Amino acid sequence: MNDKILILDFGSQVTQLIARRVREAGVYCEIVPFNQADDVLDTFGAAGVILSGGPASVTHSDTPRAPERLFEMGIPVMGICYGQQTMVAQLGGNVTTSDHQEFGRAFVDIAEDCALFDGVWAKGEREQVWMSHGDHVDALPEGFSAVATSEGAPYAAIANEEKRFYAVQFHPEVVHTPHGAELLKNFVTKICGCSGEWTMASFRETKIQEIREQVGDKRVICGLSGGVDSSVVAVLIHEAIGDQLTCVYVDHGLMRAGESEQVVSLFREHYNINLVHVDASDLFLGELAGVTDPEVKRKTIGKLFIDVFEEEAKKVGGADFLAQGTLYPDVIESVSFIGGPSVTIKSHHNVGGLPERMNMGLVEPLRELFKDEVRDLGRELGLHDDFVSRHPFPGPGLAIRIPGEITREKADILRKADAIYLEEIRNAGLYDSIWQAFAVLLPVKTVGVMGDARTYDHVCAIRAVNSTDGMTADYYPFPHDFLGRVATRIINEVRGINRVVYDITSKPPGTIEWE
Repeated sequence: MNDKILILDFGSQVTQLIARRVREAGVYCEIVPFNQADDVLDTFGAAGVILSGGPASVTHSDTPRAPERLFEMGIPVMGICYGQQTMVAQLGGNVTTSDHQEFGRAFVDIAEDCALFDGVWAKGEREQVWMSHGDHVDALPEGFSAVATSEGAPYAAIANEEKRFYAVQFHPEVVHTPHGAELLKNFVTKICGCSGEWTMASFRETKIQEIREQVGDKRVICGLSGGVDSSVVAVLIHEAIGDQLTCVYVDHGLMRAGESEQVVSLFREHYNINLVHVDASDLFLGELAGVTDPEVKRKTIGKLFIDVFEEEAKKVGGADFLAQGTLYPDVIESVSFIGGPSVTIKSHHNVGGLPERMNMGLVEPLRELFKDEVRDLGRELGLHDDFVSRHPFPGPGLAIRIPGEITREKADILRKADAIYLEEIRNAGLYDSIWQAFAVLLPVKTVGVMGDARTYDHVCAIRAVNSTDGMTADYYPFPHDFLGRVATRIINEVRGINRVVYDITSKPPGTIEWE
């Protein structure tokens, strides 16, 4: 029996959250753009399909549609928001643009019991949901009935129990629909028949076998940054192929304080992994001298990393594969909603493939996982908690924490400030409750008075955010006494900084990481 769910993406900013909820139910799933769905339907072997929301209007003839044959395949289908509207329109119902729009918190009245609501909602109850729509269904296709209504949507939830087609106008994937995750779980387990037994232990076993089959007796080279993703990749691949793996740790001079020593000690001495430590700080800082554009920085660092990898691969006798810590959000974001897959997600990810001149295959064992799932896999592998729980630290390192020109002096200043900030977070027992925290050396200087003298030094910004998977985030509400303590220490202990500010911006859905 197939035990996985396919999600067709119509462009919603929260499509990724549907996947999160399905996986939280213990069911594996993948997201594909609607315009690639026809091919994937034959190869994926889905137990059911979910149609996401989207910004378009079904009332226009040139807007996205699901493959017509999806509704003839005999598998369950669930539509969400736009997904409901296109299901209705394609099956013979009617959708109109209404003067009564619903955006934000709303309430639905449960009109009938159905399999989607089983054990969650009951007939006669009123439940809170999250709406976001201008169009609405005003006539149902044959075989459908209304199972929930709202003030602005007479068909807030509909069902064709015989064909196992269900659709809702609201968004069950967001936290503002309190029981939405349970509805999705009902769909994927009770309606689609998935077992809900997808675990990191089973993923680990599957991936180890896949790596062995892909690599055979060839060699793999892995860029080890010391972050969660590359650390988990290294340990997983080493468990699969042992000494066929060589890790290269490139110190580009933009690492956090003590990072290099910790990485070398753990992976070379504790895990007995073949590790090459390359001090390339002079090379990277030299090439970055005078560069101010953030994308040029990324591309410069990415190019140099590839150059160093190529050179080290030759030194270790050649490598046939390059291991990368590509994650599922990287894969999702690398696929254009309208145009299909693009070459790269960002300048420091090679999701679309490597330059031809490298002549290597890619081993990307994490490309089906979200960030928090990677941490779970790391724990399953027995990776030290210092690495599993480490805050995300993108490959360019301090380069994207120093807007403007990068110099060794600025890097040293920021490294010291960042270390103090993280030390105070740990001292306060807050590190594990924060998803990511870091300091930034802003490209401005301010005049200040320290002691009896005027100063003209840098401004340091500190940031901390809460998130589960990096798709959305909000600032961490530090108490004022904590912020005062951090600011005092940084100003007193780091020459070159005379002002500290706290950044409280939030992170909207649809982006990958804090820059």
